[in-house]
Amino acid sequence: MASVRVARGTLARWWRLGDRAAPVSPGEVEAVRSVFQWPGKSMPTAALTRQHDAGDAAGSAWLRADPAHVRADMATARMLACGELGLSLADCASISRELKPLFGDAGFEFDARLPQRWYVRASSGVQLPSAATPDEALGDDLKLHLPEGSAGKQWRQLFNEAQIILHNHPVNAERARIGAVAVNSLWFWGGGRLPDWVRSDLTLLISDRAELQSLADLASVTRAPLSTGIVSGIKQVEGSGRRVLIDLFELRADSLEENGFAVLDAMMRSGECSSVSLLFASGERLRFRPSHRLRFWRRTSDLA
Repeated sequence: MASVRVARGTLARWWRLGDRAAPVSPGEVEAVRSVFQWPGKSMPTAALTRQHDAGDAAGSAWLRADPAHVRADMATARMLACGELGLSLADCASISRELKPLFGDAGFEFDARLPQRWYVRASSGVQLPSAATPDEALGDDLKLHLPEGSAGKQWRQLFNEAQIILHNHPVNAERARIGAVAVNSLWFWGGGRLPDWVRSDLTLLISDRAELQSLADLASVTRAPLSTGIVSGIKQVEGSGRRVLIDLFELRADSLEENGFAVLDAMMRSGECSSVSLLFASGERLRFRPSHRLRFWRRTSDLA
């Protein structure tokens, strides 16, 4: 029912009545690059989130090594969960004590600072592996997403050896006792270095994601959490000509309609917002203005 609400709700009306622009390259990074600019081609998610979490990302290369649950089937292994697995800080400290020597012997520093975000620190000259994001790898054959070639050999070995350590760890014995999924793997992704500079012409970012908040800080853009609401966030900046990025990436179903699209539509009706531009991860773009409601000849139908 929730997905039906989105398909028949505000977005469906905007999609039929608004102006569609030529699509851009698909992908979340391309969407973020439309409002933030930094050197390099990839998004150094690990360095950005580390800066947000600890403020010490400068001068090193960083890789996320997030806790994951992997399950083997007849043909391969698939990652079914990654990041937020309900670990406590005590669990993280206990697991970290066992993994630190593994990474230390390889010349890296492992840090399970937060339950949902774990890190590997490397010297700035180290070549880090290129890997899929957890969203891209979830449910898929992991062999298709592990680091490839001779450059990825060390990371495949660390991946396998970390699984052995985690399989035998007391934290997982306790999780099995209470019916929680095992933290039986790590997922390496988001490698890179903190950008030397970030630029943006945004007035405000509204987002709960650490990497976007870090980009805003580096670009001296005011930011507010999405969790407190769009209207509350926008009230933090005054004046006309405000350019606000509202990150709806993590909203789903009812929340996407009620706390996202419907709020923005009400702001346009009241004159608090002059237009809304939507950029989808698929690359499609749409702009909706209050005057577009007069396009009565365009019939609105459900989104696929």
